[in-house]
Amino acid sequence: MYLKKILVAVVLLGLVVMAGFAYYVYNNIFVPNTAFKNEEAHVYIPRGANFSQVIEEITPLLDDVDSFIAVAEQKKYSGNIKSGHFIIKKGMNNNDIINSIRSGNTPIDIKFNNQERLENLAGHLASQMEPDSLSFITALKNPDFLKLADFNKDTALSMYIPNTYEIYWNTSAEDFRNKMLEEYKRFWNTKRMAKASQLGMTPKQVIALAAIVQKETAKVDERPLVAGLYVNRLKKGMLLQADPTVIYAKKRNENNFSQVIKRVLYKDLELDSKYNTYKYTGVPPGPITMPDVSSIDAVLNPASHNYLYMVADVTNFGYHKFAKTLAGHNKNKVAYVNWINSNGVNR
Repeated sequence: MYLKKILVAVVLLGLVVMAGFAYYVYNNIFVPNTAFKNEEAHVYIPRGANFSQVIEEITPLLDDVDSFIAVAEQKKYSGNIKSGHFIIKKGMNNNDIINSIRSGNTPIDIKFNNQERLENLAGHLASQMEPDSLSFITALKNPDFLKLADFNKDTALSMYIPNTYEIYWNTSAEDFRNKMLEEYKRFWNTKRMAKASQLGMTPKQVIALAAIVQKETAKVDERPLVAGLYVNRLKKGMLLQADPTVIYAKKRNENNFSQVIKRVLYKDLELDSKYNTYKYTGVPPGPITMPDVSSIDAVLNPASHNYLYMVADVTNFGYHKFAKTLAGHNKNKVAYVNWINSNGVNR
């Protein structure tokens, strides 16, 4: 009888222990453990991160950090940390969370446009991806890569076609650069190459001219008109005489790209720079900014007209007045000069 009681007690104790263990397992593994209110949260784990860094990154997203650590150790996550961008869904349990940050590296969308220099592009990319700006600028300017890809320091910016790209957050600067070269080659398909050839231009020259169009007008619908004007000038062997190139030449010459120049002065036109289209014929040796695809396609599909001159239209801001003759241009110019003088635009 006494032995029977002992056996019953042992069985009951075992059941209690099993129940406690089951509760522990259920509570630690299967109970939701997210503290955020949005539908999802984003976790960024850098290369070489240790478990402590992961915990520091993920703690604000959890209700119970200790239970997460316990399950992570049980699943041996601390010895198998992966870098990348991971998404945690609202209501996930510890098991789901660990599985997500172990194998769910998710691409991000990165965007860039209208950068004036590789340095600006590098900084912009570093704000969206893991590599820092120094890593990016080193990769983008690498002389061996530029030579192999048939670019130089002046044309290097041409390789980056503004768009939205899906890419992994922890992609290296070198791999990103290589991907952009492939995108550049894909952009310059047979159709675009044929149109550039019809204009007697290389893709790099098209982009250099598109950069001028980009700077001249923010109005997408006006870009083919502006492109047509510059194509007309090139065909006639005329100087492009584009003010944005003078502004760029001044910034480049003074190594000061932060200055804001609203008015080009006559003395600026004398600046000896291959980028000064008041002194040198043809397109500049490289782009003065990163042109939009709309500007590139405007050059490849220029409007057909006889305009050779243009000036800002002060009665329809953002657009220009076009003229076929210098006399007509000078007439249009009077209104513009009067407007900038009356508004005190001296520089």
